[in-house]
Amino acid sequence: MPENSEEREAAARVTIVDDYVPVIDLSGMRSSESSDRRLADAIDEACRTSGFLVVVGHGVSDDTITRMYEATRSFFAMPHEEKTGLLADPADPLMRGFGRDGSVAASREGAGVERERALPDVAGTFTVNRLGEPGGSRLLPEGADPALCTPNPWPELPGFREAYLAYYRAMEQLAAEIMRLFALALRLPENWFADEIDRHMTNLTANYYPPQLQAPAPGQLRKGVHSDWGSLTVLYQDEAPGGLQVQDKAGQWLGVPRIEGSFVVNIGDLMAIWTNDRWVSTVHRVVNPPRELARTERYSVPFFHQPSYDALIECIPTCTGPGNPPQYAPVRSGDYIVDKFRKAYG
Repeated sequence: MPENSEEREAAARVTIVDDYVPVIDLSGMRSSESSDRRLADAIDEACRTSGFLVVVGHGVSDDTITRMYEATRSFFAMPHEEKTGLLADPADPLMRGFGRDGSVAASREGAGVERERALPDVAGTFTVNRLGEPGGSRLLPEGADPALCTPNPWPELPGFREAYLAYYRAMEQLAAEIMRLFALALRLPENWFADEIDRHMTNLTANYYPPQLQAPAPGQLRKGVHSDWGSLTVLYQDEAPGGLQVQDKAGQWLGVPRIEGSFVVNIGDLMAIWTNDRWVSTVHRVVNPPRELARTERYSVPFFHQPSYDALIECIPTCTGPGNPPQYAPVRSGDYIVDKFRKAYG
């Protein structure tokens, strides 16, 4: 049992949901060394088991979230021909812009689905990346593909770009704080990841799950079984039915809790490489709503945090030792993500 008021307060900040996905209150972050250590230990436990956690007390303002959410709804309410005018350019390595409903399958090989047989997701998307803003080329090393700086195709909606950029900046700050706690959880200096993410190349993607007026094909989901590719994902999800599920180690699918004012955080494949599989990049999916609620639309907005292009992702010193050699060859972040997009989108 916690022995003093500080320990009792810290213990109250971690609540286990379904014994698998913890809800962690970050409001004590940076308040003291001992508070950061307890948060880091709770995060380490979550990343060792499910690879998923839900964070509250994160400091992102309600206004920033609301303006992003309303902008997202406005975008997907635009006439179809206006959205298709913002279609992602096939030559864009990061596929910024509009991705129409039914055009992509998230399902990955090795997750029980062969790529050529994967059914398209019942979803539309819109993606931006800070590399597509003025000065984005300064974030890339010499010799990187200039197409990585393809301009973001912003819709002509009042306040849309401003709302998204404000939200993007808030996610940058939150992701950097979580990466700091990740470093502490891995028994590293707290700024260990700072030089690896200071020029990050992160996609912010809005997912639109439209009303399902017709039942999806057998086996077709709003978002197929997949893992994320980068270091971590920070996800906003609304309360509509037909939500996110994570697969536990026994192969069962568990719903990820939707708590007002929270974000879902999960680690991606690059963090699993960095940690030599000490932390797991867990497969997940977005399920269809029950047919009686099928006319309900749903929105979610993931921030797919991707380290700097030239960050070398290799086994962290604290994640290897006698009898536990590195399991992965080192890979450069930019090369890794561009190859993933090329394989997924052709």
